[in-house]
Amino acid sequence: MTSKQQQKEVIVITGGGQRVGLYCANQLLQQGYQVVVSYRKHSPGIAALYETGAHCIKADFTSLADIAGFVEALAVYPALRAIIHNASSWQADLPLAPVATTVNLLTQLEQDAAVFDAMQHIHARAPYLLNRALLPQLTASNTADIIHLTDFVASVGSSKHQAYAASKAALENLTLSLSRKLAPTIKVNAIAPALLMFNESDDAAYREKALAKSLMAIEPGPDEVLQSILYLLNSRYITGRILALDGGRHLNLP
Repeated sequence: MTSKQQQKEVIVITGGGQRVGLYCANQLLQQGYQVVVSYRKHSPGIAALYETGAHCIKADFTSLADIAGFVEALAVYPALRAIIHNASSWQADLPLAPVATTVNLLTQLEQDAAVFDAMQHIHARAPYLLNRALLPQLTASNTADIIHLTDFVASVGSSKHQAYAASKAALENLTLSLSRKLAPTIKVNAIAPALLMFNESDDAAYREKALAKSLMAIEPGPDEVLQSILYLLNSRYITGRILALDGGRHLNLP
C-alpha cells in the first residue's frame, strides 16, 4: 500500500467483482476513495479494479478461514470509512419430492438445509461476523457507515426463493440491531433493491414481465445503488433505515 493510498478514506465493498458491486467500486475509486473489494472468482472486472488502484482480496464468505483472512488483510488500514455488504448468491429452493420415504426424506432435508445454510452464511452470518471483527477500525474513523444490500423480497417473501428471502430479512433485522448498538458513532442502514439490471441471457418475455412489476417500469441500472450509497454516506442523521429502491413495486397491486 502506497503512502497516497494510506491518506485516502477507505471503503470496503464485499462482492465487488461484477454487476452492481463492480460499478460502485469503480465509481467510488473515481471519487477519491481507497476501495477494497472481496471476490470469490477472478474476473476481468477484478483485473480492471486492480489496475485502477483497488485492493482486491479473494475470499469465500461461507468459509470462516476466508473471513479471518479477509479481516487480517484489512489490518493495514487503521480506520475504515465504510463497509458495504454487497456479496450475494441467488439460489432457488429445490423442488419437493413427490413421495416421502425415510430415505429420500433425509436426503431432501439435507439438500434443503444446504441451500438454507448457504443463503444464511453469505447474507447474514458473514456481515454479522465482519461487522464485529472490523468494529475497531470503523470506530477509529471520524465518520463511519455500515450499509447492507438486502432485497425487496425481504419484506414480502418469495415463493421460489424462500431461503434467499429469509436470509435477506435476517440481514435487515441485523441492520436494526446494529444501528441501536453502534449509534451515535456509526450509522447502519440497508438498501433494498428490486429489479436493477437484467442479465444478457434474459429473454424479451421475461424482461417485459419483470418491468411490469413496478410502477416506474424501467431497468434503472446500478447507478441507483451508487446514488443511494452516497446519500447515506453524506447524511449525518439517517440510521436504522431500510431504503427501498423498488420503483414503487410495493404499490403495484392487482
